[in-house]
Formats: sequence, structure tokens, C-alpha cells
Amino acid sequence: MFVAPRYGTGSLADLFPSVLAGLGVPGTDDRLGLEVTAARVCVLLVDGLGADALAANPAAAPFLSGLPPVTLTAGFPTTTATSLGSLGVGVPPGEHGIVGYLLNIPGYERLLNPLAWRLHGAADKSDLRTELVPEEFQPIPTVFERAAADGVAVAQVSPRYQEGTGLTRAVLRGCAFRPQVSFGDLVATVAEAMRAGPRTLVYTYYGDLDLTGHVRGPSSLAWRCELANVDRLAAAIAEQLPPDAALIITADHGMVELEDRVDFDTTAVLRDGVRQLGGEARARHVYTRAGAASDVAATWQGMLGADFAVLTRDEAVTSGWFGPRVTPAVAERIGDLVVVSRARRGIIRSGVEPLQSMLVGHHGSLTSAEMNVPLRVVHAAGPRNIGAHWL
Repeated sequence: MFVAPRYGTGSLADLFPSVLAGLGVPGTDDRLGLEVTAARVCVLLVDGLGADALAANPAAAPFLSGLPPVTLTAGFPTTTATSLGSLGVGVPPGEHGIVGYLLNIPGYERLLNPLAWRLHGAADKSDLRTELVPEEFQPIPTVFERAAADGVAVAQVSPRYQEGTGLTRAVLRGCAFRPQVSFGDLVATVAEAMRAGPRTLVYTYYGDLDLTGHVRGPSSLAWRCELANVDRLAAAIAEQLPPDAALIITADHGMVELEDRVDFDTTAVLRDGVRQLGGEARARHVYTRAGAASDVAATWQGMLGADFAVLTRDEAVTSGWFGPRVTPAVAERIGDLVVVSRARRGIIRSGVEPLQSMLVGHHGSLTSAEMNVPLRVVHAAGPRNIGAHWL
């Protein structure tokens, strides 16, 4: 059963606008009812932490599990680049335009990978940032630019490889970038950044849980051990909060383990009429040859069965999956067909995407395990000794 994104009332796209409202930034409102009025706010984004998985593992995360449980939805598809766009720009994917892991760009034969900001599968790995200028590709001011324009000291604390990337420039620009090199350095750098001004906003990212889930699976002991690290990280940041500060913990998507893989590269009938295959295993953009969309849709639905939803672009847009508004430029990036898994099945590409095809954990679809993400709020004036117990 699919979970509809709660754009406007309870999605990732609503988080930072609600935070900015608490910081007094004009033109913003508290869409989530956070009622966070601290002068300094840190948002910790844990890559791959689904709300369902967190709820199922309270012993591994006693700090997070001891906080009042609130759930947000990601946008669609439930993938990192799309979610970071929704988070950083404060609008649904239909407006910020990062509509998948691999997406069509008119005028290019190959698909864009927005995480790497390069053309997928191209032998030439040249930098596209001067050709597909990130600030032009996604021109809406980010929430960080809006905060900075109102005098808020804004910082991003993330791994150095994220500094100046195309995706960072497109959807997270406007922050003073502060690289972190370790668990302890992340905590210390966030603590320093939180004291940069009378009003501060700090965004920080932790990615090892997502990596562990992809490689070992979200039901593995390795994943639970990494969840314990996430819990310690959140507690450690909370312990260092200034008196007038708040910490907000959330995620970009959850994850499921595949039980069955349909291989596009070895299934000839699926390739008939298909020009390009974008997205990822659990949420595919199917770009068809001229006039072939109806036939491809019938073939795919007949072969894949009820475990997959096969929608035309218009149907996917009308469904509201990408948000209440999809601009014409963004619509061109969406597949002629959008194919989404309902079960623990995925459409892989063993030849073109060999590493991704072997992964245990995947995401992208609209199931509860992938769509629902946690929202936890810690106020410095609250019971900070909870965190100290776990340091």
C-alpha cells in the first residue's frame, strides 16, 4: 500500500520553512506546527533512517526513541537527491526539479545523475557544472539563502566531498560550508557553528547508515549497530547545544530489502520501445521511443503484474506524487512512464548498473518503509542528561 506525500502539511519540504518561521524570517509559516522558537537551530539529516525501522529498533536507539515520535513523509521518489532538493529549497520535487536518481535532460542523450552532477554511463567524466549550471538548473532561492538574507548565520557541516558539488550548489547553496572528518569532528564543528551569531541555522548530514543499509540490508546486525552510532551522534550534538538552541533530527528516506529482481538488461520484452531507463530499482522513469508509450505500458504492466504500478507521466503528475504543481520544465524530466514497486521487488540493470544491482537495501518507492521518516526535536532547556548517559 502506497503512502501519499503530505506536501504542505507534513513533508520534508515543509521542515525548513517551519524552522525559518521560528527564527522570524519574513514570508515563512510554521507548516508543521513545530513551535520551535529557539534562536539557534541545528537540523541533522540521517541518510536512510526510515521511521518504521527506527520504531522497530528502540533498543539500538534509546535517545531517539525516548523523544516524542513524529513522522514526516519524504517526497517522490524516495531518494537522496530528490529529498535534499525538497529539504533545501522547501518545495516539492515538481518545483525544484530533482525528480529522481537518474533523469532525462532535454538535449542530452544520456541521463543526469544529480548526486554526482554528471551524465550516467558516459566515458567522459568531465565536470558539467559549467554546462548545466546548478543555480540555473534549480533557480528557486534555497531556504538557506532566505535565512541568510534576513541576517541568520547559516552553516552546513558535511563531508568535504559535498562541498561545491552540483547538487550542493543547486539545492543547498547559501551556507558557509564547514567540512567534517569524523564523528567527533562533526559534533565539535556543529557546536562551534551554532555559536556563530545571535540567530543561527546549521544543517548537518550523516551518511553511514544509508551505506550500511544498501550493502548489508536494513534488517542486519550491521545496520542496527550503525543505528546505535546515529543515536550516539544525536545525543552528543544535543549535549553541546547552547542554552537557546534546538536540535531537529530527520531523514531523507527509509529502505527495504529486495526479495526479487527483474533484470531489464536481460529481459528483451521490457526493452522494446524504450529509449532510456532512469530512476532506480524501485522507482523507474521509463523514457520511450516516439509513439511507443502505450504499448510499453501494456507490456510492462502485463509482465510485472500487480506488484508494480505503471503510470503515464500525466497520471503520475495528476496523482500528486511530485507535488501539487509541476512546472513544464520539470515535467520534461519525468519519464513517459513512471513504474513503482508495491512489493519487495525491483527492476535492476545488471549490465549497466552492476554495483547497484547487487545491493541488498533499496529505496525510491512510496511504501511506508521508504516514505515515512522520523522527526525528533530536542530543546536545550529540556532533559539534556538523557544524551549524556549515552556519550
